[in-house]
Amino acid sequence: MGSRQLHSQISCMRENLFKQGFLDEQFMQLEELQDDANPNFVEEVVTLFFKDSARLILNIEQALNNNPQDFNKLDNFMHQFKGSSSSIGAKKVKNECTQFKEYCRIGNGEGCIRTFQQVKKEHAALRKKLESYFQLVRQAGPMQTASRPR
Repeated sequence: MGSRQLHSQISCMRENLFKQGFLDEQFMQLEELQDDANPNFVEEVVTLFFKDSARLILNIEQALNNNPQDFNKLDNFMHQFKGSSSSIGAKKVKNECTQFKEYCRIGNGEGCIRTFQQVKKEHAALRKKLESYFQLVRQAGPMQTASRPR
């Protein structure tokens, strides 16, 4: 595949991540921080997010299994998760984290468990999509500067 085709495919894939609601403006702001001195900045930040969020997922799973559930502790873990998600522009994950925090606020353990399944589902879907995206980006080499999706 030629470089022009590859960049076009990357552009379409990126645009779809926004259209489908996986990413928001924050991701574009990360892209604006990427330059020739640090051409893999966004991928590195996203990789750190997935590494950190894997730890948080384990912590939340353990806390959800406690009886009784400590909603303050759950809320604190999810607050960290939501903050990390927001920092990379993970829109769907962040929205599910917000819902989880609301269930913590009202002390609804079943709601927390249900929503946490959704958090993990959105997290896994985003991870898969971004892994494919960054694989193409690496294959294409240096890309033009970030542009806003239409």
